[in-house]
Amino acid sequence: MGGKNNNMIIANNVSKQFGKLKALDNVSAICNKGECIALIGPNGSGKTTLIKSILGMVVPDSGFITFKGENISHNWLYRDDIGYMPQIGRYPENMTIGQVLDMMKDIRSSKKELDEELVIQFGLKEILNKRMCTLSGGTRQKVSAALAFLFNPAVLILDEPTAGLDPIASEFLKAKIIKEKEIGKLVMITSHVLSDLDDLITQVIYMQEGKMIFLKTIEELKMDTGETKLAKAIASVMLKN
Repeated sequence: MGGKNNNMIIANNVSKQFGKLKALDNVSAICNKGECIALIGPNGSGKTTLIKSILGMVVPDSGFITFKGENISHNWLYRDDIGYMPQIGRYPENMTIGQVLDMMKDIRSSKKELDEELVIQFGLKEILNKRMCTLSGGTRQKVSAALAFLFNPAVLILDEPTAGLDPIASEFLKAKIIKEKEIGKLVMITSHVLSDLDDLITQVIYMQEGKMIFLKTIEELKMDTGETKLAKAIASVMLKN
């Protein structure tokens, strides 16, 4: 599992309950630089709660999460080093794409060099004056993806990133994910479309009913199941469970 310096995010026995529902049940995981990790599990398995805990939007009842070795509950600044692409991006509807990008740049006032590769590839430069309320779902997704990568973060958390993207945009995004992983970033992806992940991921976290059932490398998963495709490997795990 690489040296300590490779550890980007560590969850230590994280539990979270909402009323009677155990959203997270004693979850522990080590997520390292240069990995692309798929977070997979049926609806209600705790994936979203885990992501929100990493982002500091949900505070665990017990256990804790570290980011680059620091407990995140003591330090909010770590959030600047995470690019988050929500499943559904919510933006001020009367703003233009250009205004949304500028607003985020103002809020983040990052010292890092901006990464506008997706802004350019997705053709957003040509439609900066379009208002958010006029955009199709796919174009909104492009804005969300471009924003996730814009500030050159060390960690990217992408929630159903290819949903609603056309095939060409989807390929641009996948190539970008691979590129960032190869320069040592940590990428975490949740997706229901497992065929989209085959070329991208190095590890799989599988969750069910708030528990982490396993964290395996893609090679281990393929060996354990005898399947070469992720969707088939996961289906075989689900049938066993």
